[in-house]
Amino acid sequence: MRARLEEAILGTVGARRDMVRRSRERSPLGPHENVRWRKSLTHWRPSTERPDKTKEEVEQEVLVEGNLVTEANLVVLDTLEIIAQTLPLAEARDSLLGALLRVLLHSMACAPSALYLQHSLATQRALVAKFPELLFEEDAELGAELCLRLLRLCGSHVATIRAHASASLYLLMRQGYETAHSFARVKLQVTLSLSTLVGTSRSLSEEHLRRSLRTLLTYAHDDPELHHSPFPEQVQDLVFNLHMILTDTVKMKEHQEDPEMLIDLMYRIAKGYQNSPDLRLTWLQSMAQTHAARGGHAESAQCLVHGAALVAEYLSLLEDRRHLPVGCVSFQNISSNVLEESAVADDVVTPGEEGVCSGQLFTEQGLVGLLQQAADAFTAAGLYEAVNEVYKLLIPIHEANRDHTRLATLHGQLQDAFARLAQPRMFGTYFRVGFYGGGGGGPDEQEFVYKEPSLTKLPEIAHRLEEFYAQRFGDDVVEIIKDSNPVDKAKLEPSKAYIQVTYVEPYLEAYELRERVTDFERSYGLRRFLFCTPLTPGGRAHGELHEQLKRKTLLTTAHAFPYIKTRINVVHKEEIILTPIEVAIEDMQKKTQELAFATRQDPADPKMLQMVLQGCVGTTVNQGPLEVAQVFLAEIPQDPKLYRHHNKLRLCFKDFTKRCEDALRKNKALIGPDQREYHRELERNYQRLREALQPLLNRRAPPLPPPTVIP
Repeated sequence: MRARLEEAILGTVGARRDMVRRSRERSPLGPHENVRWRKSLTHWRPSTERPDKTKEEVEQEVLVEGNLVTEANLVVLDTLEIIAQTLPLAEARDSLLGALLRVLLHSMACAPSALYLQHSLATQRALVAKFPELLFEEDAELGAELCLRLLRLCGSHVATIRAHASASLYLLMRQGYETAHSFARVKLQVTLSLSTLVGTSRSLSEEHLRRSLRTLLTYAHDDPELHHSPFPEQVQDLVFNLHMILTDTVKMKEHQEDPEMLIDLMYRIAKGYQNSPDLRLTWLQSMAQTHAARGGHAESAQCLVHGAALVAEYLSLLEDRRHLPVGCVSFQNISSNVLEESAVADDVVTPGEEGVCSGQLFTEQGLVGLLQQAADAFTAAGLYEAVNEVYKLLIPIHEANRDHTRLATLHGQLQDAFARLAQPRMFGTYFRVGFYGGGGGGPDEQEFVYKEPSLTKLPEIAHRLEEFYAQRFGDDVVEIIKDSNPVDKAKLEPSKAYIQVTYVEPYLEAYELRERVTDFERSYGLRRFLFCTPLTPGGRAHGELHEQLKRKTLLTTAHAFPYIKTRINVVHKEEIILTPIEVAIEDMQKKTQELAFATRQDPADPKMLQMVLQGCVGTTVNQGPLEVAQVFLAEIPQDPKLYRHHNKLRLCFKDFTKRCEDALRKNKALIGPDQREYHRELERNYQRLREALQPLLNRRAPPLPPPTVIP
């Protein structure tokens, strides 16, 4: 059979057989080697084309190649037309129709010529008119992709393409209205597509897209068949919403270099769609991508968690499944902010009707995908405890589906996350930023708490903000306020914009500190921040011990950090002025805590321990513990209201001397022979300090008088 086949192919006589025979004879592998081509034996020759082609020749070649590409695309389009004509007789009509439209949409996305786009859009209009049930009753994702392609073409720079795309989009909406007497699904898909375009495409022409939208209005008002129906008014509402999205797009382009303003704008847009879950989820995903691109993985994870909570909220309304999260409440352990997604549950639109919540993300698989993305983002941010909470929601879903392969992978990732908990981690740094003056159109009298990467210094963020706003408003307009004192607006120039930057620390109450033990727990879910400002009655920042005051400013933000944005408005401010003796009590408590930490540190750090000891018992320390005791404990205060502070400071000193003794004992066990003399000097200083403090600590203030009982 092989011989007969070769004879049939080569023939017994003729030029073909002679050519093959001669090529085998010349082959270096021998005449019996059936090799037509080998890369190792091929000798490449330089191109014979002339490098010095004229401009006309180059343009002619480009024109010929462009015509060839267009002709190839038109051949494909003709083939699709032939298939479409035979579809009504096909058995698997629905699957073939979906594949046909996908090929057509893919060809429209491959940057073809204007001529091909005109013909392909005509074919698309014919398909929608002939098979409307495919887009309006079955495949919602295909309709969303079609809307995305048409909107992208509506923003084309070529007027002919815009005209055909506008006609296709209008006929799509008209067909949807005639099919279901409401084009709610098309309206939602168009709005979602435009939101996706503005969130991801930077080459979108806002001007050309507005022209196409005006063309849609013209079609709707001049359509005689639907002139007296609600359709023209519904088209007008849709176009108005699209114009609002485009307006937000312009603002986003203006703030492209200001990450905080850009995220704030996207946050405001997403909040405006609180009652439209599909649109809100689209913008949350756009925010997650923006954060991830800038390295904000914690914020990106929060956006994905909010999106997952939104999906879970609507899935719980559709059907009660025990293995799925029960709405937003199940996400509280991940973030307390996620409860704001529960507000959409009161929406008048029922999920599943009129195309609402009909996308692939509003399914169980969509929820699993969002949760897995959130877990990956938390891992990238180093927030491994949050990964555990996300997997607590994922594991029951995979258990219910008996997906043991995925369960094995999840438990392996969870093991890695727990293993990394022992690694040292640095969490975010926080700054309070106040804007005053409003010169140049900036924010006026607004205070925010900014979350910056760990180890960010105050000069870094101050320089970044000053440089950015100086480029935006002008160098002579922006001014940085150097101190942290309250700003007197009467002393500011109205033509200038002032920025005040202050380092703040997370603030936790005593009961919160008892509940939050680890560094992660004390750095996650933060809403209150504190910064202190020294002052004296005379107006100076620092003075003598008996006149030194301290202003403690407590800020409360609208949401807890980390959040879906990196700066949060301050909604409440509280100021407390500490008296000199209260300042002394805080200072002594801080020294005592430093001693306790240095003593208990494991592994022990002898250098750190000796530094803290030297600062506490050294004889040359200015305004040290001994001077504090001599100023505030030498005499009993005359004001009975200060008795409690007097006794509290005395107890602080007793605790302080006990910690000093423990630290000296620990240091003695750590030092070598070369440091014994230095240790003996520390012990002598401690003894002198203790002897000097003894009479002061034995002088107790009288007890407070009993409260007066009013008969």
